[in-house]
This record gives sequence, structure tokens and C-alpha cells, in this order.
Amino acid sequence: MSGERSAVGGGASTSRSAGTDRFGWLLDPKLVSVAVGSLAVVVVAGLVQVSFGAYSMTVGEAWRAVLDPAVLLDPRWLLNFLVGEELMRAITGFQGELPELSHGTLIVWNIRLPRVIVGAIVGMNLGVSGAIFQAVTRNELASPFILGVSSGAGLMILLTLVVFGGLSAFLPLIAALGGAVAFLIVYAIAWKNGTSPVRLVLAGVIVGTVFGSLQTALFFFADDIGVVQSAIQWTTGSLTGTDWAQVRLALPWTVVAVLLSIAGSRQLNLLLLGEQTAKSLGMSIERVRFALSGVAVLAAAASIAVAGIVSFVGLIVPHMVRNLVGSDYKRLIVGCLFVGPALMVAADVGARLGMSVLTGADAQIPVGIVTGLVGGPYFLYLMRRRQNMGEL
Repeated sequence: MSGERSAVGGGASTSRSAGTDRFGWLLDPKLVSVAVGSLAVVVVAGLVQVSFGAYSMTVGEAWRAVLDPAVLLDPRWLLNFLVGEELMRAITGFQGELPELSHGTLIVWNIRLPRVIVGAIVGMNLGVSGAIFQAVTRNELASPFILGVSSGAGLMILLTLVVFGGLSAFLPLIAALGGAVAFLIVYAIAWKNGTSPVRLVLAGVIVGTVFGSLQTALFFFADDIGVVQSAIQWTTGSLTGTDWAQVRLALPWTVVAVLLSIAGSRQLNLLLLGEQTAKSLGMSIERVRFALSGVAVLAAAASIAVAGIVSFVGLIVPHMVRNLVGSDYKRLIVGCLFVGPALMVAADVGARLGMSVLTGADAQIPVGIVTGLVGGPYFLYLMRRRQNMGEL
């Protein structure tokens, strides 16, 4: 009997030990520090973001509005924001009037907070997408922009605005479709009895250059200055005017892309070992490469669909995380889920308040300009620091 207890106890202990080993990497001190530091940046930048606007409030008032129990403790209001009023009523069966919220709470939750959430989602998606592309191509210069995804989305955006203006309501979906088609073209060009990291990058540069030229040409066919300004806003990346509709559009695809990228972290690590090593371990290289590239395209498309083409984030976030937590893709992907939002939300504060601080003008600039101004010098620093820049 005591032997049975011992066996059962030993089995339970082994099971607990296996579970600890499986998820113990999440408690890595470096990864925890990165997550906590990034969350602090998101919270501080987010509070600054929701404090400014036509309806002025202090940071303390903004904090109380974000944490208003009338919203956080009422599932009807939470569902109303997250899924929309109609679906909220279908889920809860509630048909009456929602409880009233204070004026400040309504402004923060209806108008300002969605912009912060969309910024976090975009940063998360671009960071994960860039990390996957860098592993698939074994090149740390790879990103959605380098591999033609951003150019394909930008071309479809311009084509819709200039030629098919009646379809502008479907612009986010069209942008995502353009990015996916562009990568399929890149993959087809790179295919020659299989693909290789070098051919994928070269094909991406080719497709990106051609699509970029077509984008420039389309500007000459736009007669309406409003269309041109809208197109520039999309092709430089902007969070102006985002609301809960964008959150609902991007969030489901983001969850799918994140879960798939974490699930594929082992395969990403194997790809970094080289094709011969991966094949000797039983990996089907082309299937894995195409499937993981699809996940990266999905993440990038979810970002482009709600914020346009935001430069440099997909390129520098994986670098920043790699320098902080190492090259293991389990830690790298999780790190990107925190550092990406921190970079995007902080950059959006600069995009929204930069002009007023520098010139006193009440104007906003696209967030893609800020990320480019930040990302360029950082990447130059990396290039000067490393001798073997370009390979993983």
C-alpha cells in the first residue's frame, strides 16, 4: 500500500516537475524585467495619451477614468466596448439602457483609450512578424517591409483610394489582402526546387521596389488633395482616428498569430541551426518555412489593416529583445509581445504631442515618421557595433 502511495506521489511529483520545466523559462529574470519595464512604459505613455485632447484632464483624472469601477466591474460596458452593442445585447440578453458614465470616463473609454490599445496591438504584431521573418530568412535585416508585405499593402491602399474610391470602407481588409498577395509573389519568385533565405530576401527587395514605384506613379493620377493626404497617412502609418472598431478588427487575428508564433518557436529555433541540421532532425523545411511565413504575414496584415505601414518597428523590436533576453525564440517572441507595444505607444505620444511641443502647432504627425526617426539611429548604432550584421 505504501508502495502504491509512493508510486502515486512520485508520479505527481514528476508531473509537477515536467510542468515547471516546460514553463520555467517564463520566469527568466531578464524576460521578467523586460516585461515589467515595457508594461511600465505602456502605462505611463498611455496615461499621457489619454490625458491630452480638446477635453483637458490631469493625469490623475485620466487614471481614475481608466480604472472607473462603473466600467471595469460592469461586464455589459466592457462587452459593449470590446464586441459592440449589438453583440453585447445578444450575449447578455440585456435590452435596457446602459448605466450612465461620467463625461470624463466616456471620453477616455470611447475616444482615447482605443488609440492606446490599437498602438499596443500594432507594436505586438509588427514585433512578432519581424522576429519570424528574421528566423525564416536567417537574416536579421528581414522585416515585413523588406519582404514586400508592406509594399503590397500600400499599393492596394493607393489603388483603392485613387481608382476604386467606392471600396474605401473595406480599406483594412484590402490592405491585408495586398500584403498577403505580395508575399505569395515573393515566395513564387524565390522558389527554385525550394526556397532559400537569400532568395527570399532578394525577391522581397525586387517586389518591394516594383510596388513602391507603382505607388509613386499612382500619386500622379490622384486629383483630390484629400485622397493624397489620406493615402500618405496610410502609407506612413498613423493611429489618428482609431476607435474600438479597429480593436475588434485586429484583436482576433492578433490572438491567432501570437498563439501560432509561440507554438512554432521550436521550429524557429531549428531553422536558425541551418537547413541541413533541421532536415536531419526530421523537419520539412519548405512546409515549416511557408507556414511560419504565413503567420508573420497574418500578424503584419492585422497591423497594416488598422494603422497602415509603420516603418522600422518590425525590424528593430526583435533586435532590442534579442539583445535583452537572448536568441531563444520562446523568450524572443514573448519579449516582442511587450517591447513592441512599449515602442509603439511611446512613439504615438511623440506623434501626437511632438508638433505642439516643438512648434506650438495643434497638429499631429503620422506615428510611422516617429518610429522611423527613432529606428534609423538605433539601427545605425547596431550596424556600427556589429561586424557580422545581416546573419543570424
